[in-house]
Amino acid sequence: MPRRAPRRIPHKKSRRKPLGWQARLAIAGCGLIFAVLAWAAIARALAPRSNTSLTRFDAIVVLGTPADGDGNPKPNQLARVTEAVHEYERGVAPRLILTGGAASNRFVEARVMARSAEAQGIPASAILIEPEAIDTIQNACYSVRLMKDHGWRSAEVVGGAYQLPRAGMIFDAISGSAPIQWSTHAAPPLTVASAAYQSALSAVEVLKTARYLTWARWTEHCEP
Repeated sequence: MPRRAPRRIPHKKSRRKPLGWQARLAIAGCGLIFAVLAWAAIARALAPRSNTSLTRFDAIVVLGTPADGDGNPKPNQLARVTEAVHEYERGVAPRLILTGGAASNRFVEARVMARSAEAQGIPASAILIEPEAIDTIQNACYSVRLMKDHGWRSAEVVGGAYQLPRAGMIFDAISGSAPIQWSTHAAPPLTVASAAYQSALSAVEVLKTARYLTWARWTEHCEP
């Protein structure tokens, strides 16, 4: 008799266990975070740098950044003041507006910057201090208020290169309600930072930009 071929036992298809709602929620949350960070990165790349072609301005606005725990300027702060002094000496504007309160410690950023500017030869009569702002939104808003009070309509905004895309978004939003002409200007660092430090600054600024786009520009709205 011919032998019968052995019967093949069909393999049972393994069924994947459906994801629970916690896993789906976690995946959706990660996707949302990625989308917001991508939005922030794109917004920074497309951020306006100015709304004018002016090369001479009514004032130079220096954005605040903390002093150290002893009230001395940190390198980032000194770099901004030094560049603002150079711009003043080049005739870009006849005065400095130094903005920044005691945001990180008990020392008012604007006053520490004013001392640095005077030490570099800027007369006190050419320095205006805005001592209340605790973030970049308030730096912009309160500086523009000072400008309006004095009838000034244009400003060069000096800050760190990593901060200026977000500052450009803020000044662009403010100029919609306060007709000022502005242009950003990066302060070159006084020391060469490591690649890791620069990457950290960029990452922090992307996070700050994401916060501005999704939250701060609505909740911290400031009328200049």
